[in-house]
Amino acid sequence: MVKSFLYQSSEIFYRIEGKGWPVLLIHGFAEDQSIWDAQTAYLEKNFRVLVPDLPGSGLSGTIPDMSMEGMADCLRKLLEIEVPPDSPEGPGGIVVIGHSMGGYILLALAERYPDSVKALGLFHSTAYPDSEEKKMARRKGIEFIGKYGSSAFIQQATPALFSERFKNQSPGVVAGLIQRYGNFNPESLITYYTEMMNRPDRTDLLKNIAKPVLFAMGKEDKAVPLDQGLQQSHMPRLSYIHILENSGHMGMLEQSQYSSILLNDFCGRDLRN
Repeated sequence: MVKSFLYQSSEIFYRIEGKGWPVLLIHGFAEDQSIWDAQTAYLEKNFRVLVPDLPGSGLSGTIPDMSMEGMADCLRKLLEIEVPPDSPEGPGGIVVIGHSMGGYILLALAERYPDSVKALGLFHSTAYPDSEEKKMARRKGIEFIGKYGSSAFIQQATPALFSERFKNQSPGVVAGLIQRYGNFNPESLITYYTEMMNRPDRTDLLKNIAKPVLFAMGKEDKAVPLDQGLQQSHMPRLSYIHILENSGHMGMLEQSQYSSILLNDFCGRDLRN
């Protein structure tokens, strides 16, 4: 079921599927809620799955504050609507999973609204800020988008997100993703890159958090390298670590079934007490 709500004069869309304990899935950069289709179909058997289009993505309009914190504020509003404090699931928060940029937003949500998040999953994501090398790459991306547009950018950038094995075995999936997001709003892409460069270091959040944290890492991930993921996975008091041996940055597609199972297992742990 597709629903929407008005937030800061913009309509924000989201899907809600299944019944039971609520789980929020946050997509990443240059994606929309459909990137989680396989995981949503799997999780909805056991959970009520909330899958939004972030501001500026999919059907959702942009909002004045498109920072990681601003988008976290928007998701807080979604949770207030679907998981109000007086509901059985309200007190103590819910399980939230974020892919890549979605993980950055999740960390901002957990920092600003700790009562909203009971357990968090960083799916190919990191609490570290951008390095100078990463910022330089994003600036080049912004320049490329401004010069050639979003379609050319998506066509160039998307293949690098996948492992070599997957690209060779499933070229149609990669091509389909390029086609699906080729018309992405270029202004949104530029804004996301700018705000990701400006996001703070949130490793202290991981070091001090008492809640369960899932780390799903791709062995061939070039965007969030495995060694970086392993370093941060030792910070929380309680970590659940999964290395996707045959994945780059897109484990929900590259190892779809395995990703669905590990998310289901994490969400199904006794997190209510």
